[in-house]
Amino acid sequence: MKKKIMGITAGRKNSNSEILLKEALLACQEAGAEVTMINLRDYNILDCTGCTVCTHGMSQGKNVGCTLDEKDDKKAIMEVMLDQDGVIFSTPTYDLMGCAMMAKFLQRGLSYETSFLEAINAIEHRDRVGGLIAVGGSTRSWMSMALESIQAGMFTTDINVVDMYLATRVPAPSQCLLHDDMIERARALGENVLKAACTEPQDRKWLGDPDMGWCPNCHSNALILGEAQWDGLHYPIECQVCGAGGTLEKTEENTWKFVIQEDGLDRDRTTVEGRAKHLVEIAHTQGGFYTKENLDAVNARIGKYKDLSFPSI
Repeated sequence: MKKKIMGITAGRKNSNSEILLKEALLACQEAGAEVTMINLRDYNILDCTGCTVCTHGMSQGKNVGCTLDEKDDKKAIMEVMLDQDGVIFSTPTYDLMGCAMMAKFLQRGLSYETSFLEAINAIEHRDRVGGLIAVGGSTRSWMSMALESIQAGMFTTDINVVDMYLATRVPAPSQCLLHDDMIERARALGENVLKAACTEPQDRKWLGDPDMGWCPNCHSNALILGEAQWDGLHYPIECQVCGAGGTLEKTEENTWKFVIQEDGLDRDRTTVEGRAKHLVEIAHTQGGFYTKENLDAVNARIGKYKDLSFPSI
């Protein structure tokens, strides 16, 4: 059976992000995959309203979907995307992070959180693989959160990222066509995604640059100082993307590396088990809020802010 590979871009038509994605998909198609591609600019995607209906429902054991399901194209896209063996995302980078269109699409994914839905037996588990392409006009310095911002949207739908590519210093439309190495790298990413899709889930591994990023777990390049989590768990250093915890250690070459400690993958967001612990957190915090005492207290105090207004524009 042919593997299904989908491409999703938020870039301008016939420009860098779309071109590199097409090259990656072409490699998949030529190798026998069934390929689909969309540009998010052709669809109506509304912002998440923060209503928390989806997570509140899940914490009560119900799959209620998203309140915007019938109002835009997100659900229609997701029904196709969730039927894929692999998905490749590409986005332009205008200021450090992936563009707003891609962020809007990915941040509407919480109602599809597979670990939550599996926990309440609403869906069966399915493994998917993915590749990420981010494009920008500068060096990594001005694209420092580009790949990481897309990575953050992969967990909810169990997309195991096996390769990532940061295409730098191509500010002009379609400028990547002047760089054969960029086209070749995008093609290699497509080949890697299909290779992973054809591999049994338990045998899949990272196929990109082995030295990419600080984190040996997800290969992101973003670390933060750890803080105590809601239940007291604390790591000195955390991966900002996957949540791996550990410390920085000096190597024999007098450089630094991030070393994940023994329990450092307890909250690993790339796994169903790790993310399921977030459902416990949400149930705890929401369950602790929705009491008559708390609701009465909020209603007694909110009048001050309902009646307060300032000049607008």
